[in-house]
Parts: sequence; C-alpha cells; structure tokens
Amino acid sequence: MSARAPGGRWTAGNEFELLENGEAFFPRVFEAIRNAQREVVLETFILFEDKVGLELHEALLGAAKRGVQVDMTIDGFGSPDLSPAFIGALCDAGVRIHVFDPGLRIGRWRTNMLRRMHRKIVVVDGEVAFVGGINYSADHLADFGPEAKQDYSVQARGPIVAVIHRFVHAMLAQGQRRGKGRRWFSHRARLRSESGAAEAVGEAQALFVTRDNGQHTNDIERHYRAAIRSARHRVTIANAYFFPGYRLIREMRRAAKRGVQVRLILQGQPDMPIVKTAAELLYHHLINAGVQIFEYCERPLHGKVALVDDDWATVGSSNLDPLSLSLNLEANLIIRDRAFNHLLAERLEDLVLNKCREVAADTLAPASGWRIARSFIVFHLLRHYPSWAGWLPAHAPRLVPAQVEGAMQGACVQGVTEGRG
Repeated sequence: MSARAPGGRWTAGNEFELLENGEAFFPRVFEAIRNAQREVVLETFILFEDKVGLELHEALLGAAKRGVQVDMTIDGFGSPDLSPAFIGALCDAGVRIHVFDPGLRIGRWRTNMLRRMHRKIVVVDGEVAFVGGINYSADHLADFGPEAKQDYSVQARGPIVAVIHRFVHAMLAQGQRRGKGRRWFSHRARLRSESGAAEAVGEAQALFVTRDNGQHTNDIERHYRAAIRSARHRVTIANAYFFPGYRLIREMRRAAKRGVQVRLILQGQPDMPIVKTAAELLYHHLINAGVQIFEYCERPLHGKVALVDDDWATVGSSNLDPLSLSLNLEANLIIRDRAFNHLLAERLEDLVLNKCREVAADTLAPASGWRIARSFIVFHLLRHYPSWAGWLPAHAPRLVPAQVEGAMQGACVQGVTEGRG
C-alpha cells in the first residue's frame, strides 16, 4: 500500500541501486537499452558527440533497428552541437528526437538560457528507470582528467517505474497534442498497456518529484524543507550549485541549532568559479548557526544528493540554486529505505574524510561592514526570488518540426518548448 505524502503518494515495493559516476552509470544504462524489447524513453540536458555520446548513439541505433520505439529528448541549450550525421542516422533508424526549446543562435552565442529542460531520465520497457544528475558526456568518466565530474544516479525497479513512465509519456503527449502524429500517440498507448503494472520487488518506498513552471513550481524544494524540518540527528547534502532560497537556509540553521548534525558538501574545485563565490556568501551565516561545510577538492562536484536521518534520501537533477529551484525543469527520486540511505551515507562519508576540506569559522574573512551589507542584500534577494522568478520569460508548450540534413524524415526531429502548461 502507499501512504499519502505532501505533493504526491509514496509508492512501496521498490528496489534501488546507487550508481556513482559514469563508470557505474553508463554501462548499466547502455546494457538496459541494448536489452530493450519494446520501448526506450530518454531525457537529458547534455548529449555530446564524444566517446560516451557515440556509445549511446550505437545502443539507440541497435534498439531502433530491431523494432524498439525510441524517444530521445535533449535540451537545445545543453546539447547544441550534434552533427547532422549523428542525428540523421538516428532519424533514419526511426528514433524520435525532441529538442527542448532550441532557440536562436547569434554567431557562437546561444539564446534562451532560462527555463531549461535539466532532467536526466531513462525508462526502458516500463520496467527499469534511471534518474539522477549524470549527462551523456565523457567528463563524467575519471579518465577525462582533473575536470572529470563527481556525480550520482539511481536505478529503479518496481511500481515507482510506472509513475516515472507515465510522467515521461505525459511530457511527450503534451507536445504531441500541439502538432500532428495522432497515430504515433496511439502507438504509445498500446506500448503502455503492454508494459503492465510492475510488481513489488523490494521494501523501499519512493516519491518521484518534479519541478516545472506550472503546478509543481516548488515541489522539490518543499520536500527538502520538510525532510530537514523533521530531522532528528543528521542531514547531509552534497550539491554542486548551492545558493538556495531563504526558507531552505532557515530550515538548515534551525536544524543545526536544535542539535542535528547538518553537513554540506559543496564544490571546492568548481567547474564555474562564480558557483563557489556565490556559495561563500552564505558561509558565515550557516557556520555561525552550527552547520558544517566541506569543500570537495578532488575534482568538480556535480552531484545532487542528500540524506536525512537513517531512511530518507534523494538523488536527482535538481541543484539548490535559483535556476533549479525556480526556473529549470527538474526531476528527483526521494527514497525511504535504510539500506539505500546507509550506502549513500558511506559514499558521502568517504568524500568528507578523504577528499574534502572543512571550512572552519576562523578561516573565513572577517565580517566587515561591506560583507555584512552584501549578505543582507543577498538574503533578501534569496527570500523573494521564487516570486520574482515568475516574471521571467516562461514558454507556452508547443511542438514544431525541424529539418535535419540527411534524415529520412525531415520532421523526425521535433523542437519542444514547455513551460507553464
């Protein structure tokens, strides 16, 4: 049975496996695609035409050629430079490619930076799903070098897969209703009915939580706040881009003040220096309340994971910054399972002990008058950004065909724009 939860229903009977970095994630996803019998649905922010992207390309081609229905959604800003040959081969094999809000390019500059499709989801045959923060690019592998990213995803089996499956189909259908292709949508309905309902395979409960620009504008942040508010002995958050809203900061401070061990693992070797600069604006305020801050220094941190006490954990695509919490389309799995929580805690503890430096209060720059004034301004901006974000451009859902050189069907690549609807 499922218990009610704010913003959703807990789904019981699931099994989850933590996948750390590309070394664990890519082989598992590619194997699932190569074994697909009916359907593959994939969403990603970034797909590069490097060794990882080419292996994904090969797996998707093989699946499509043996009759599997393949739908791939990429973000027009995050994946802008795929070659006509790369896309055309997929289209010729029958893969449906959807480009989220491709926007215009002015020379080398890309427009439409706001409200991106930042989710990373794969569902195969309605039986196995992957949700997390790992893109399809070689910089998620250790052999990429010092700039290789530290990141996480999760493989899911059980009834929660049906929830994720319905979601990805709803996103495709939303665009489909704006264009032609009703026969294609009917084919999807048949595939869904053939997949059936998944049986219980484990003991874990789960919520699939998304953020959009319509009815679920703050669901992920709200679940973070509720979990921290209920914490009794520990909160550990590892997040790449940390500049959260006022209310989330307030819950962290309150938890630390009531004796909960609150630990943040943030970027020490950032892929974008401004990320570390922004996070450091909050250090005084958090450390003075008893929050421990650790900077991961081995390589850029790209993870978006957290755990609370002994049975709550989350893995997903959502950072804790204004883009993810107020603008981008995101997806997280929230998991209640002691074994999964324990494993994630072990992995994060290894980072803290062996690959991080703690930020101590006495190492911070003195709280000068300018720093105090700047923090005051920052906190008031943080407090109100969920409301002013609503004034920024939001796209109405629409689906338009895009021509691709070399593709057998000129409209096999679709441009999707999705926002409030």
